[in-house]
Amino acid sequence: MSESFYGYCGLLASVWIVFGVFIAAKRYQGYNHAKQFCSELGAVGSPTEKFSPLINNYPLAVLFCLFGYDLIASGTHSILLMAIGALVIVHGLGTLVAGFFPMDADPYTKNPTTACKIHSWAGFIMLLSLYIAPVLALFESSFTLYFKLFSLACLLIAVYFTVTLAKAIKKQTNPGTHQRLGYGAQLLWLSGLSILVAQ
Repeated sequence: MSESFYGYCGLLASVWIVFGVFIAAKRYQGYNHAKQFCSELGAVGSPTEKFSPLINNYPLAVLFCLFGYDLIASGTHSILLMAIGALVIVHGLGTLVAGFFPMDADPYTKNPTTACKIHSWAGFIMLLSLYIAPVLALFESSFTLYFKLFSLACLLIAVYFTVTLAKAIKKQTNPGTHQRLGYGAQLLWLSGLSILVAQ
């Protein structure tokens, strides 16, 4: 494998998760992308409890970590780029932990299990890592103005849909839609970064 392959792992992960979630959902009768979280595919007692982490969390964790490694390796003269790479690896490790520790069947339970609490914290770390990374990108001197504007736009979109996600969870309406749009903005940024560094 060449270094360019590692560079494209960020883009590959973004594409992979779209197909992975779609394939797992096809094996979950009645699954609703708008109303249900992605993590419900691997929730305790779900039809895809074991299958979803196998095709989503575990391979995605590897792809995120490989991309993060590539960023660190190529950023030896840039502390910010190395920090971004470390954050992508943290995102990958969070993805791994979230797959290993499933959420509870009821996403709105008032008394979550220990596994569900670990899953939730892993998800929070994943979210936070791809909030901080694009912020650092705004100050990276090797990035163009266009990429910095792209980073800012993706960050603002992600923040916006995180806010709407919180409202949707409170109302128990369609959190799946808001989760996908918010995380989609983060993965769009990661894809852009992947294409940029792999060229």
